[in-house]
Amino acid sequence: MSTRICWSGLSRIRAAGERCWRIDGAVTTVGELAAAEPLLDIPVRPFPAEIEVERTVSPQSLVAFDGNLYSVPPGLPGVTVKVLHRLGEDDLRIVTAGRAVVACHRRAPRGAGQTVRDDGHVIALERAVLSSFSDRAPCKTKVRKPPSAAALAEAERLREGPTAGSSAERVVIDLNHYAAVADRLRSVPSLKQEESPE
Repeated sequence: MSTRICWSGLSRIRAAGERCWRIDGAVTTVGELAAAEPLLDIPVRPFPAEIEVERTVSPQSLVAFDGNLYSVPPGLPGVTVKVLHRLGEDDLRIVTAGRAVVACHRRAPRGAGQTVRDDGHVIALERAVLSSFSDRAPCKTKVRKPPSAAALAEAERLREGPTAGSSAERVVIDLNHYAAVADRLRSVPSLKQEESPE
């Protein structure tokens, strides 16, 4: 495979690099300026950008981020919080809408499916759950009430039967008809029996 070199393009670049410029009264070329300008070293850490995502706290006081779950103090289920992670750092912070930090965790590997809990959050959650238990009798959710006068009158009307000339009086339900249809459906021939010649 041959490589073609465009000499006209190279000569144009060389001509632009050798073009004279006057800077602060001194005549110089672009090539001389580039040679005199030192490059900075490559940074060892990434640019300090910060990822910020909104999440909703689960009923178990957990927040999902990058395939893992991180704990927050109890009492925040359903609240929208923000997860902050600065690139290149191993920790992440969970803050409220007012930017108050409610949790700080070491970041688990992305997509590991880990649940990272703070010991203080676990203890507080256990205390909140245990304090909600009670030895009182359960509340009565169903109270039996006697039927009202309107309900008793409607029940009496239904017991007397339909009024003359109503549509319900004309409807006749014969269960023998339904039984005959069901027997016929049980003995319907299969597709192979219908297709085979007799």
